Amino acid sequence: MIQVGDIREWRTHRVVDADGHRIGTLEAIYVDTGTDAPSMASVQIGLPTRHRLVFVPLDGATVGPDYVKVNYARALVKECPAIGTDDVLPAGDEAAIFEHYGLAYTPGAGGERRLARP
Repeated sequence: MIQVGDIREWRTHRVVDADGHRIGTLEAIYVDTGTDAPSMASVQIGLPTRHRLVFVPLDGATVGPDYVKVNYARALVKECPAIGTDDVLPAGDEAAIFEHYGLAYTPGAGGERRLARP
């Protein structure tokens, strides 16, 4: 798990895959609503006139001075379900993101969202 004092400082860091290939720019961190631990990052990708946000799990990620290195290949991250840069992640789309990475998805006990922005 990532141990960083203030995750807001990560915003605008480069996001790279395990081989150092640039994926995009970190837009936000989402925490797991059950543990309050950082769980996913939204990453801005695309051409300057066609940006979109994709999501990538932070399990096993490392943070450097100006980057966040994730354990998922660039191609896999770029194929993740995306939202517009001004959009909010719909609760109904959370499961598809977890499924994309082969991760189990279980909503909260009361059916609440699994991901939240701090």
